[in-house]
Amino acid sequence: MILKGFKEKSNKKYLNKLLANRQVNVNNDRVVSLGVILNIDEFDDFDAFRQLADYINVRPNKLKIIAYSSSKKEGLHSWDECYNPKDFGWKGVVKNMELQSFLNLEFDILISYYEKELLELKLITAESKAKFKIGILQSDERLNDLIIKTNLKEFDLFKIEVSKYLTILKKISSNE
Repeated sequence: MILKGFKEKSNKKYLNKLLANRQVNVNNDRVVSLGVILNIDEFDDFDAFRQLADYINVRPNKLKIIAYSSSKKEGLHSWDECYNPKDFGWKGVVKNMELQSFLNLEFDILISYYEKELLELKLITAESKAKFKIGILQSDERLNDLIIKTNLKEFDLFKIEVSKYLTILKKISSNE
């Protein structure tokens, strides 16, 4: 139990270091690839993100969705990319190769779709090499470049707002 506390403290320290050194680089590059991080314990509609990708003209082969679950139930992992606390070590080390490969991809946009303040989700968001990060309201505003304040259940509103702001930022065309 004491080791778990030390591990959490080491991961928080690593997260703060990542966020302090983060370079925000907003440009007018068009959106081609989309990464999504979600907490499957809160929201499990993967098709909603496929529809969002289609809505902003991201091709299906350029969409990558990963899910995180704080539980370790096998029935929950009915799809390939589901991670849990066991996939993280000390000092932010990711022990899962598939998760590490997701973090190494340079997505044009990363959507962090979760409300719970879980350290592992924050680590995934902070460690991602995505060029532009979008999330829903979090207590730590350093995680995302654009924060859209919506409820998890209001996905259609979130989709409209994402499209609106990406159009304003000239990342997608208004006629797309």
